Amino acid sequence: MSINKTSRNAETRDLRNMDRETDNIYLSAVVISRRADQIAEKQKEELRSRLEPFANDGDNLEEIQENREQIEISLMYERMPKPTLLATQEFIDHKTYWRVPGAPENVNG
Repeated sequence: MSINKTSRNAETRDLRNMDRETDNIYLSAVVISRRADQIAEKQKEELRSRLEPFANDGDNLEEIQENREQIEISLMYERMPKPTLLATQEFIDHKTYWRVPGAPENVNG
């Protein structure tokens, strides 16, 4: 996952370039979508684990304090490119492994 290379803004893409690996634009969309789901889940787990030390067990609003480090961690994740953009860039860069269950193994990107 190359976060530095991926733009945070959506770009118009030429769909003719998106189906070169799969020969099917719909299959390409499914591959990108599933990879985006994996990236989103991984980011969510990372964020949860990094924010866990700041969890407050009390229900009292007065006990909740603004924690600078917690805010910086949250802002960092908000500034990251969206999982769909990361997955699309990985797919275009041929860094996504995929296969169709039940199909011959040579269908591989």
